[in-house]
Amino acid sequence: MKILFGSLVIFVLAAAEMARGAQSPGSKPNVIFILIDDMGWTDLGCQGSKFYETPNIDRLARESMRFTQAYSACTVCSPTRAALMTGKYPARLHITDWIAGHVNPFAKLQVPDWQMHLPLEERTIAEALKEAGYATASIGKWHLGGPEFYPDRQGFDVNIAGTGLGSPPNYFSPHGIPTLKDGPKGEFLPDRLTDEALKFIDQNQTKPFFIYLPHYAVHTPLMGKPEVVAKYRAKADPKNPQHNATYAALVESVDDSVGRILKKLDELKLAENTVIFFNSDNGGLVLRDTTSNLPLRVGKGSYYEGGVRVPLIVKWPGVTKAGSICESPVITPDYYPTILEMTKLKPAKGQVIDGRSIVPMLQQRGKLRRDPIYWHYPHYHPGGATPYSAIREGDWKLIEVFEDSHVELYNIKDDIGEKNDLAAKRPDKAKQMQKNLQTWRKNVGAQMPELNPNYDPKRANSVK
Repeated sequence: MKILFGSLVIFVLAAAEMARGAQSPGSKPNVIFILIDDMGWTDLGCQGSKFYETPNIDRLARESMRFTQAYSACTVCSPTRAALMTGKYPARLHITDWIAGHVNPFAKLQVPDWQMHLPLEERTIAEALKEAGYATASIGKWHLGGPEFYPDRQGFDVNIAGTGLGSPPNYFSPHGIPTLKDGPKGEFLPDRLTDEALKFIDQNQTKPFFIYLPHYAVHTPLMGKPEVVAKYRAKADPKNPQHNATYAALVESVDDSVGRILKKLDELKLAENTVIFFNSDNGGLVLRDTTSNLPLRVGKGSYYEGGVRVPLIVKWPGVTKAGSICESPVITPDYYPTILEMTKLKPAKGQVIDGRSIVPMLQQRGKLRRDPIYWHYPHYHPGGATPYSAIREGDWKLIEVFEDSHVELYNIKDDIGEKNDLAAKRPDKAKQMQKNLQTWRKNVGAQMPELNPNYDPKRANSVK
């Protein structure tokens, strides 16, 4: 009887220890995904900026793997956010413009009847992680539909500041964001969102958590703390393409945010079990002299590199080599299957995921043999885009412009600024890539623009 009782005690103690282990922070990695709005490829010190000061993000880069050819899924925000949440290309989702988009009633082409919300039927990365026992929070910009499609309907336990808004009415309190209770007058929005993220970490430090922190910064309206704006105004050089002091202050605000998050993880001894992604939803805005993406061509709203090439830093403690650099192309839909693999989860049965896990790159097990990457934007944008599709295949990029059916072909490795169109010199290459692009559009059910019966060349550029 004593032997049986002793065995029972051992069994109970072992079971309790296993239960504690299943709930311990070390059993599953925490995941924090920091998404900056409109941050350009060269807007960080570690990405070459000589004007913006980003010591905390630079530190993160030194501790992580930095990707030099990371791409957003679209040249504007909402489609990229939808791709991040689902692992699908915007073309497949039919979420192909910022919600609700521009309307050009007299343009040559009429845009398709596209989707202006993220359907509840889509299985988001938050839903996948929540089902696996993660505490989930979305803190910041959502921009994927109205209240019935908010984050708390899409797998997030907490929605703070997420609405259908594409930009904040005010960076200083009162902020005017329906899902964010205003703080003291003058409270700065990036600071407040970071406060909420730190609070969520404190509250959930004993179990795995997923924090999606999509800052409203550095999107317009440009605002900054007066003393920080003054600092940059004093050092600004008009000869430097990056010299907007207020924009620089916004960049510094998200750097401060990263620093505070890193400090909190260190204080709670969670840093070694927390994966961090740092990324942007599209290229930097160059209109109104906001920033510069040089040597990339143009910026947000364009089909050139400046519109879609973005910073990406990934820290996976114990896996990514500190200070490592990956030069292979990756794109937003890749992060969904990557997070699944990091957390040892599988897609749901029958789930369609367009992205490819970049875990082999993070583990430095050689280059990922991947399919080409694609963009589809059947819309108009003041940043320069008319309806188009594009494909990146190896070092080559082809753009198909629908208004006049012309194509442009660039060797990105040799011509990062896309100054030398090789379509006429390499017609066979252009034809082959265009065929691949058209096949992809058919496979994902991409919506196409049509001829506009109200086309008026004199008013084609008028926008509602």
